[in-house]
Amino acid sequence: MNPFYHSHKKDLTFVGVIILIIAACLVMPDLFNSPYSREEERYVGTVQTVDDSHIQRYGIVKAGSQQLTVRLDEGPYKGREIAAGNDLVGKMESDKMFAVGDRALVVVTVAGDEIVSATAYDHYRLPTQLVLLAVFALLLIAFTGMSGAKALLSFVFAIVMMWKVLLPGILRGGDPIIIALVIATLIAGVTLHLVAGVSRTAATAWIGAMLGILLTAVLAWLFFPIFHLHGAVQPFSETLLYSGFENLDLGRLFVAAIFLGASGAVIDVAIDVAAAMNEVASKRPDLSRGELTLSGLRVGRAMVSTMITTLLMAYMSGYMSLLMVLLSKGIPPVQILNINFISAEILKTVVGSFGLVTVAPFTALCGGLLLAGRQPSNARLAVEKGNAAEEIS
Repeated sequence: MNPFYHSHKKDLTFVGVIILIIAACLVMPDLFNSPYSREEERYVGTVQTVDDSHIQRYGIVKAGSQQLTVRLDEGPYKGREIAAGNDLVGKMESDKMFAVGDRALVVVTVAGDEIVSATAYDHYRLPTQLVLLAVFALLLIAFTGMSGAKALLSFVFAIVMMWKVLLPGILRGGDPIIIALVIATLIAGVTLHLVAGVSRTAATAWIGAMLGILLTAVLAWLFFPIFHLHGAVQPFSETLLYSGFENLDLGRLFVAAIFLGASGAVIDVAIDVAAAMNEVASKRPDLSRGELTLSGLRVGRAMVSTMITTLLMAYMSGYMSLLMVLLSKGIPPVQILNINFISAEILKTVVGSFGLVTVAPFTALCGGLLLAGRQPSNARLAVEKGNAAEEIS
């Protein structure tokens, strides 16, 4: 059998399996059922009138209630105009204001067939989000072809795994670290084997990435108590406790967030090093394992240097406003660096950087074992000959 055909068949089979897994996850019952009342229903509506007379303004902050008339655009009450409230709590980060013509997601409470009350929960942004994603998907596929389509599939797989397995599993009382490690392993394996194909290159990157993620998890678990932090430093963590999840271990949830946050960059470095080593090995099959490993290390050095800065910017950008507030108050750096939130970000950045620094040598060592000493495949030679013939013609 033609090796190229055999490899292509394996890739298509793997893609088909991942599509089936995604479909199965989407149709399976939710792992977690909320204990809250199911009498609430959600519909999309269009704002018809707005009454701002009950809103109090305190400088730039608004409080009170905005009274709306909303025409429901879907569901059994389609076409009905109902009164809906929009309560403002004086926090600009969560409050929203509606104007006539805006589309809103309306939460209604029903008793029998009658609507008892309604709340304009937020602006309905789903159509705009879908258009943005569709444009991105089209550009990605147009530029990268089948590789882009498989990258999108891995993106969907990651979302489904986190939404249908990771988060419900933790809410049901599972250990956040164990569940997050399992999900990170699955996402890394699927992503790498979709992007690089079912090959030794993908296997090399997967092993290297998981070693880096595992080291990050261990370091996060060891240093978390030393930093004297608590898991409530994550936004809305305390809200989970007030919502009936008193037994949730916020500390272990924070540790899981550390290595999950770094896993994307770790996977990126691993596949780049593995792909470079595979290219070197295919051009120079006579290289020994030691020589190929050194080549992988050289490639990894340059990548790690830039990825650490990328990780720092990704983490710290979420706290730009907080840092500006602290600086505007004249708080000295020694005090800023000891604030809970800032210390937590330092822990995330430094521990995540450990994973980035080590994933390159881990991947290089794995590549030296798995990729060295192989003769050029007939499939690759056939492709190269075909490309050469096209250039000549």
